Amino acid sequence: MTAPERPASAPVVDQSRWVFLSIVLDVVLVVLFTVIGRVSHGEDLGFAGVVKTAWPFLVGTLLAWLVTAAWRRPLALVRTGIPVWVLTVVVGMVLRLVSAQGVEVSFIIVASIVLGVFLLGWRAIVNPIARRGARRSAQPRG
Repeated sequence: MTAPERPASAPVVDQSRWVFLSIVLDVVLVVLFTVIGRVSHGEDLGFAGVVKTAWPFLVGTLLAWLVTAAWRRPLALVRTGIPVWVLTVVVGMVLRLVSAQGVEVSFIIVASIVLGVFLLGWRAIVNPIARRGARRSAQPRG
């Protein structure tokens, strides 16, 4: 049995080209989230402080990549982006809780919003651009 053909309006994006950039963007944006949080609370921006704040969320992000096999479709907003976002927040909060870093309701809300904007936002911007590029490369040259 063969896979159905995609309509011409839905170009196939070479997802493998985006794997490395996608994981780097997710990690950088999680670290940026923690840096912004530390700055907004007047906390030290030294390496140890940033790592202490970021590690629970980074573990969540990496676990999400494994659970969702995000490398298969790293740009997918629904299939990859939403699970990566949700697992980053949930695992991050659970790890903060068990490591006595504090988990307030207001922090959960802010973290959910900011990480959602970051982890979903870049995919919402890049995915149409990548599709447009795939459409152009699929057009016959003349």
